[in-house]
Amino acid sequence: MERPILYIAITNHGFGHATRTASIAATIQKLCPEVLLILVTTAPRWLLECYIEGDFIHRPRAFDLGVVQTDSLTMDKVATLEKLLDIKKNQNSLIASEVNFIRQNRVNLILADIPFLASGFAKATNIPCWMMSNFGWDLIYRDWGNEFTGVADWISDWYSKCDRLFRFPFHEPMQAFANITDVGLTGGSPRYSVEDLRSVWGITTPVEKTILLTFGGLGLQQIPYDNLRRFPGWQFIVFDQSVPNLPNLVKITSREYRPVDFMPICGRVISKPGYSTFSEATLLGVPLITIPREDFAEATFLLEGLTNYNQHQILTPSEFFQGTWDFLHELPQPPKQPQAISKDGNEAIAQSVINYFRSN
Repeated sequence: MERPILYIAITNHGFGHATRTASIAATIQKLCPEVLLILVTTAPRWLLECYIEGDFIHRPRAFDLGVVQTDSLTMDKVATLEKLLDIKKNQNSLIASEVNFIRQNRVNLILADIPFLASGFAKATNIPCWMMSNFGWDLIYRDWGNEFTGVADWISDWYSKCDRLFRFPFHEPMQAFANITDVGLTGGSPRYSVEDLRSVWGITTPVEKTILLTFGGLGLQQIPYDNLRRFPGWQFIVFDQSVPNLPNLVKITSREYRPVDFMPICGRVISKPGYSTFSEATLLGVPLITIPREDFAEATFLLEGLTNYNQHQILTPSEFFQGTWDFLHELPQPPKQPQAISKDGNEAIAQSVINYFRSN
């Protein structure tokens, strides 16, 4: 049997799509090491290597952009529209260049999170295209109205040509897709023991006074770090290198570590609304503190999922940005749903891909 080849196209927006997809790719590789993974993304290789231990081919290409942002919460709609219209104008040449690559590399299956043009690659090469996400970009742009409506229609049309969607929890309806399979939560698993983390990074505080601050690959400039001085007996962990030096703030400088690795020693995670962080915290049962995100339609569904299935604190932007962070002295709210959420997303998608290879 020839080696099965999987082409994985990843949305070019922040780090969340790359990390959640890489965790699924890693599961596929673990369960079936002979699969050759081709990861097509502009996310840096070191980020993918944090999740995927074996070999893979990294093809740095972008077929969508998500939203142009200056940091994790500030969006530039004008620049976003301009770039989307440029992709629309050049879609035929974008598709043609990938079709050549896909044919030359004898790809058997396309998996996408969730660039809409991947359906075009599939149709032109006669290979199935499966997608996976909790939202589509058509949702985000349609919500912005005006000139974005036509763009959203164009994207929905591409999504409708996808052969199968694996729909993550915390999702919008994703009505453009004809064939939907719901799966459980996805994400990375911690790779280090609690003792190792504590000794390497000198973290001695009890779990309930250890807090992880994570705002994605883009960071967030206006976090009021001075508030941390009001919690001298606490420890705060950040991955952002531009933060001030404070005695109770640990900056994680090594790329070997990911936010999920630190979650088991933290009593709470503070994060912007983002699927990957929400999912990993919920997988591990770590309470989450977050703020609503105006003008980003996915956030509503994420907050609903979080409040249903994890302990949580939802703050107003003024409580977070202008307040004194007294919310750390309050207990999180319990999840609204009595039953636990399914946590088998990585395995369910990986097994479906492997079954496809074995039967074709």
